[in-house]
Amino acid sequence: MSAATLSTTTATKPITAFVPYSGNEFTRHTIEHLRRSGLVNKIYLLAVVAEADLAGCETLEVDAVTSSRTIDLMIKHAAGSHALLVTQNTPIEFVEHGVERMHQVAETTGAGLVYSDYFDIDKKQKRTPHPVNDYQLGSIRDDFNFGSVLLFDANNAKTADAEIAGPDYKFAGLYALRLAVSRRTQVLRIAEFLYSKIEIDTRKSGEKQFDYVDPRNRAVQIEMEQVATDHLKRIGAYLRPDFKPLNMEDGHWEVEASVIIPVKNREKTIAEAVDSVLKQKCDFKFNIIIVDNHSSDGTTRILRDYAKKDPRVIHVIPERTDLGIGGCWNEGIHHLQCGRFAVQLDSDDLYSDESTLRRVVEVFRKEKVAMVIGSYKMTNYQLQDIPPGVIDHKEWTPDNGRNNALRINGLGAPRAFYTPVLRKLNVPNVSYGEDYAVGLAISRDHQIGRIYEPVYLCRRWEGNTDADLDIVKHNTFNAYKDKLRTFEILARQRKNSGK
Repeated sequence: MSAATLSTTTATKPITAFVPYSGNEFTRHTIEHLRRSGLVNKIYLLAVVAEADLAGCETLEVDAVTSSRTIDLMIKHAAGSHALLVTQNTPIEFVEHGVERMHQVAETTGAGLVYSDYFDIDKKQKRTPHPVNDYQLGSIRDDFNFGSVLLFDANNAKTADAEIAGPDYKFAGLYALRLAVSRRTQVLRIAEFLYSKIEIDTRKSGEKQFDYVDPRNRAVQIEMEQVATDHLKRIGAYLRPDFKPLNMEDGHWEVEASVIIPVKNREKTIAEAVDSVLKQKCDFKFNIIIVDNHSSDGTTRILRDYAKKDPRVIHVIPERTDLGIGGCWNEGIHHLQCGRFAVQLDSDDLYSDESTLRRVVEVFRKEKVAMVIGSYKMTNYQLQDIPPGVIDHKEWTPDNGRNNALRINGLGAPRAFYTPVLRKLNVPNVSYGEDYAVGLAISRDHQIGRIYEPVYLCRRWEGNTDADLDIVKHNTFNAYKDKLRTFEILARQRKNSGK
């Protein structure tokens, strides 16, 4: 990205606006709303071809709204104190004084970037509140939802753009800019619904979450990883590929591996999950520790029957009643019969064949790693393949995987741990993101082994915790993972400083 020069002309109105345009009539409506504020000095249409023709607007020919070239053009043409960017080609309708409110907060706080909550408009023109999350140190994932309207401090954006000059990103230009801005000044959310928009991506939350592992998006992900890695280096949180060695022969273990299954009210699926473990063919002893979190359906009865028939099945009902999935994991890994390696299986999923457990342990033995993560195949309840198919996380590399892990939303499955390491960490007592938390923490010091062929079947059905989340729950989960990233970035900064 080349350094851009901000116009020295003093604008009587403080905002220069940049709006995507592809010939849609609704752009005219968006522009009318911008002009009503009285704060917009000039409006530029961002178009693929320089044929846009809306009265009072100029056209900038761009390749994509998020490219480095577009960001450079925007900064070069920002004549006032602030640059307003509409990031999606969708109708935008500001509430009364909405633009003024955004500018007021930006001006009075000196924030480098301001964004706000908004309303979603459906086909029946019904408005639904869509709150977004506050930005924090750990909000470095590239899919952070700012909404569709961003207000930048123009001078700050100019300096940030000059700082990241060099790479010419087709997809990650805007991502690089907002990270650079965040390194210099505040990124602030206005917890007010300042505009309405029509949501372009109407997929369920459970469908969107795998976009970053879709092979069709590989070129995008390569750029995003480059930007995120550069950001971590600049803030002192990048980790070089130096790892602590492990001695896998420590201690005496009755079994080599334990499959840990936390479960609550899964009478429809738990038997199939257990059966998929019992049929494993291994050259070592293993057991199953099933932590039954006070099920109230037929799950407990099913598990008691299994435990009576097969000594490898250990049915545990915790004394505590305040455990999430993470707390159940702690019950399992601290159990006296837990093996050298603790291997995950969710209560509604299956191992893909009889070799899964053996293959996981082989990686531990060969690579001496603290954690192993496999690949899985998405299926429906009837075990039929569904999109996006195989989730293999091939974006993970031995040298940079633990840095890129701070950008993405998950690490894969099944997850397996060298038990002594996990016992020292323990698992957060939550029911979402607990696996991501320990994966980040382990990767801070230790290498993680990978299996890139599917060894696990992940069933997507209405009983899943993240199949289709409402906005509030989705934001809660995202905010928690951002907080985990915040903790991890701070920890890595301290590690690099020698503290």
